Amino acid sequence: MYCCMLRSFHIKGNNLIQLTRASFSQNPQSWDTSSKLFSCTAYHCTHSPVSGSLWQPLTHRTNQPAASSRCMSSTVRRRRLPSAFPVIDGEFHPVHRHVYEANLRNSLICQQKYLEHKEKVMKGGGENAIARHMLRNRKVLVRDRLRMLLDDEDYLELSPFAGLGLPYGDIPSAGCLTGIGKINGLWCMFIANDATVKGGTAYPITVKKQLRAQVVAMQNRLPSVYLVDSGGAFLPLQSEIFPDSNHGGRTFFNEAVMSAMKIPQVAVVCGSCTAGGAYVPTMSEEAVIVHRIGTIFLGGPPLVKAATGEEVSPEDLGGARLHSEVSGCVDHFASAENEAYEYTRNIISTLNYELPEEDSAQVEEPLYNVDDLMGLAPRCYNHSMDVRLVVSRLTDGSRFQEFKARYGTPLLTGFARIEGHQVGIVANNGELTYEASLKGSHFVQLCDQRDIPLIFLQNTAPEPAHTFSQTKAESNTNRLKAQGSMMSAVACASVPKITVVIGGCHGGDSYAMCGRAFDPNFLFLWPNARVSILAPGHSDAFVQNEAEITQINEMLEEESSALFSTGRLWDDGVILPQDTRKVLSKCLKIIKQQEFQLSREKMRTPFLRL
Repeated sequence: MYCCMLRSFHIKGNNLIQLTRASFSQNPQSWDTSSKLFSCTAYHCTHSPVSGSLWQPLTHRTNQPAASSRCMSSTVRRRRLPSAFPVIDGEFHPVHRHVYEANLRNSLICQQKYLEHKEKVMKGGGENAIARHMLRNRKVLVRDRLRMLLDDEDYLELSPFAGLGLPYGDIPSAGCLTGIGKINGLWCMFIANDATVKGGTAYPITVKKQLRAQVVAMQNRLPSVYLVDSGGAFLPLQSEIFPDSNHGGRTFFNEAVMSAMKIPQVAVVCGSCTAGGAYVPTMSEEAVIVHRIGTIFLGGPPLVKAATGEEVSPEDLGGARLHSEVSGCVDHFASAENEAYEYTRNIISTLNYELPEEDSAQVEEPLYNVDDLMGLAPRCYNHSMDVRLVVSRLTDGSRFQEFKARYGTPLLTGFARIEGHQVGIVANNGELTYEASLKGSHFVQLCDQRDIPLIFLQNTAPEPAHTFSQTKAESNTNRLKAQGSMMSAVACASVPKITVVIGGCHGGDSYAMCGRAFDPNFLFLWPNARVSILAPGHSDAFVQNEAEITQINEMLEEESSALFSTGRLWDDGVILPQDTRKVLSKCLKIIKQQEFQLSREKMRTPFLRL
């Protein structure tokens, strides 16, 4: 590009006639390649003090390609550099067999709990609620709605166990399903209310899950589809739903911001939209409503009767005909649910994306069995095995280019590919020492410099380092400084980040390894994972009373489990170890899709409906 530009520059003395930035478009495709500015004679600077011109033609350089070859067409298909990464050793040593077997027994117990929770959330609000939803209200179940909307059932569901084990009771899937699936080949975020759970009433965990889905959509620029079937907020818990900045009103704020960011949003009114729920379709860019079951109003017929004494039907107050023919709040009238989802698929097909052709190249599978990860998931920190064994079962061909292999060995860093996507891997292999933190900081900045996504495999030390002497105090001080440097590098890195907690997530080390507070694009837990400020059984160094030690350890045992964490939405879901490679691959594809949106600059105010 620069060689093409320089042909129109001439030197008179030491004065260079400069071309201002405003004289050509920021879009390379709009440059006028026929003008004299882009003719095919290129120059280079000889820096000769006696030459009449500092810029001389490149024609004498026989080993240089023609200048015209530099102005390649944007339609040329790109390919990655060939991988020359070495194969990492993933073989077990016989001496570790007993550790592997103990981990495997624990993983099987955790997997059984996982399957029990999965079965529970698949039942939604229970048999009676399902019968009422389908027979009396004549509605389709939320998972059947997704089958009609999405291309297939191979979608990434987020936080399916959210809402289980809460102080105010079990709210299966937090009363709404969120996830990312394909519509006409395009990855889209969906937020779908499940009206079989508490009649579609929104609880605090429901609001939190919806907000998290919007954050994921904004981070990854995902078109969003809302399947709205909501009964409004659960009033006894209104103080946890309404007043604060990250409560219910944030949903509508996010809708406006997403529209300003040119992130498309479509709403399907397939049930009641009462109170705050009424704003979701009216703030979306396009809205579809289903006849006879879809309604939009701030206050329903009972409230109208209580206030005015007038009796009015839901259809007359805020039905499909009213909003599609009179108020204009919706854009498409569907006589049945299947027609509504067909409208939605057609709307998605109008979006300004240009997806690449499907890559037919064969993906290289790991050389080692992914099912072995069940035995590599540590039962506790003392049962952690070399994290290279985990990496060798996640990467293409079990290949891994290690970075600083001999320095800061408690932290493994290096480059790999996962189903063709190049990534940088940062994995705990012991305590995060001073040297390991410096190494991590260097590697994270290197990946940020090269625009390579980061994968964090987190298994941090169960308790902070103790200080028993002045020498140890100095060592810990240096360690804190280095960890602070790594935290800064992780926080400021602009590349996508995905965190998988494969063991412990404890204390300050977890921040440096891109814990929840450091806004990874996605964060998942293995069923054996522990999330707490201290690992269970490690409180004796901080509490002296024996009874208090026992009490705290019992609390940590309960509150640090993966299922406790995911029930409160501290993560994006629990995944089985053997599914990790598949989940990471989906996340990387989802993140990459934003490159294919043809127009994504913020150039105007948020979209405003009538």
